[in-house]
Amino acid sequence: QVQLVESGGGLVQAGDSLRLSCAASGRNFRASLMGWFRQAPGKEREFVAAISWSLGSTYYADSVKGRFFISRDNAKNTGSLQMNSLKPEDTAVYYCAVGGVPYRPEDDAKYGGWGQGTQVTVSS
Repeated sequence: QVQLVESGGGLVQAGDSLRLSCAASGRNFRASLMGWFRQAPGKEREFVAAISWSLGSTYYADSVKGRFFISRDNAKNTGSLQMNSLKPEDTAVYYCAVGGVPYRPEDDAKYGGWGQGTQVTVSS
């Protein structure tokens, strides 16, 4: 079983930066990808970014491309999401997940482990 713990959320102003971290442990958490998803109130969960544990290949949603940067540290079993130039529309609960498939990283049904989520609020 995989355990994921997110940290780093908070309240910031538009234009600020924030860095989220996800600590992974348990069995097979490096199966394929570490992904970040978010869910805003009243909206469906959406893909943000993903990274391959082995190759370091990265994938981004168009809405965050050029502003958000995903990374992982295999030695520490952690992943991070650096979020720059934050906008009010980035406000959501952010979840990290492991699993996924490289040819369709946005497919949340392919991820087998999820964290509890961390709130990010961006004020205008």
